[in-house]
Amino acid sequence: MADQDQPLTAKTPVRFSDALPDAVDVVIIGGGVVGIFAALYLNRMGQSVLVCEKGRIAAEQSSRNWGWIRQQGRDPAELPIMTEALSLWYEIDDQLNGATGFRRNGVTYLASSERELEEMSSWMEVARDHRLDTRLLSESDVGKLIDRKGMVGAHRWIGGMITPSDARGEPWRAVPAVARLAHQEGVLIGENLAARGLDISAGDVRGVHTELGTVRAPQVVLAAGAWSSLFARRHGVELPQLTVHATAARTAQLPEVLSGNAADKTLAIRRRRDGGYTIAAGRSLQHHLGPDSLRHFMKYAPLALRKRSSIGFKLGPPQGHPDSWSTRRSWEPDELSPFERMRVLDPPPNQSAVARAQAAFAERFPGLGPPIILNAWGGVIDAMPDVVPIVDRVAGIGGLIVATGMSGHGFGIGPGFGKIVAEIAVAAPGKHDISRFRFSRFHDGSKLVPGPGF
Repeated sequence: MADQDQPLTAKTPVRFSDALPDAVDVVIIGGGVVGIFAALYLNRMGQSVLVCEKGRIAAEQSSRNWGWIRQQGRDPAELPIMTEALSLWYEIDDQLNGATGFRRNGVTYLASSERELEEMSSWMEVARDHRLDTRLLSESDVGKLIDRKGMVGAHRWIGGMITPSDARGEPWRAVPAVARLAHQEGVLIGENLAARGLDISAGDVRGVHTELGTVRAPQVVLAAGAWSSLFARRHGVELPQLTVHATAARTAQLPEVLSGNAADKTLAIRRRRDGGYTIAAGRSLQHHLGPDSLRHFMKYAPLALRKRSSIGFKLGPPQGHPDSWSTRRSWEPDELSPFERMRVLDPPPNQSAVARAQAAFAERFPGLGPPIILNAWGGVIDAMPDVVPIVDRVAGIGGLIVATGMSGHGFGIGPGFGKIVAEIAVAAPGKHDISRFRFSRFHDGSKLVPGPGF
């Protein structure tokens, strides 16, 4: 099968259109990486599952990310889950005969200053605690790792940090391939199937109202990414989730200067299986100020202060986006919902960020010059104030599990959290401490401690 060469959008042909069942054991709202892996593992645990995707499987951030599958730089509470996720990616890719594009080529952070190198050195204690193969790099080590022979005048990196066991995948292909596997094994999947709301009786979930009718289910997983807060709020559940817009681009084929993933403060690159690179400029995230920005201002203030140099602020999310000023916050099950009005979040790329990435690439690899950009795309990242997700049951609504707020690093860890969601649903004992990801931390007076960030 040829590589997908364009982002998934609302114009991508529908691939999954199962008839709405009368009842299942679990309904999953959202066909992104966490939702699809949760469906796969729930089915393997003997549960009947329906995935409701309002647009296309993985068409939002699960296919618009950089494609990194990394342990390096993670929040310590995520690391054990991420290490398992690496193994799960390997297993699934083997079952799919390489369809996800999984490759263990390592993740490298590059330092242009002593201060940046010191920041990397401080994370080495976390790496040692979790027995990772992470190591610091000297300037000479970087020269051996990244091929810039004969490139006179190239940007100087004085060192870095690498985790060789880290990996990469092909986002446009990976999650749809896993969805096909789950579907073949018995998971029901509907695209163009928006969940409009929960059917709740006596405080417990009884099912889900969809645009095609109601399906009965005692358990529901809300894994709707950027849309999770809007859906939950309709039922009185306050998720302090905001979104940031990001931009990435795909280059034409280039000589291989790096086989894996690397980033410094200005540029991130990933080798693609089509012979080009996915590139992104640093400090190019944008947050569009909407009603939720004001509602959750105090929770996000510490993170905004820390990230003030890397996030730009704009007035008003585009019309139809989850936190747009014009987006409806309340509707009835028989009414057209915001989820049908905007099937896929497909924001335009930030062209100035693309130009900066081109220029940064040329500065670092002057022998290659500015890369030809075949296409660029925007994505919407679902973020939390402490840069780690919510993965937990919701007190007050029996049967509702929330898995959202992956904060820009959900693609890599998706299989791990998907498996945890499945374990929560069937009340199976889990091997990971997930207390950091509890829903109650935003309401019980706990101090929010931001993780390393995306």
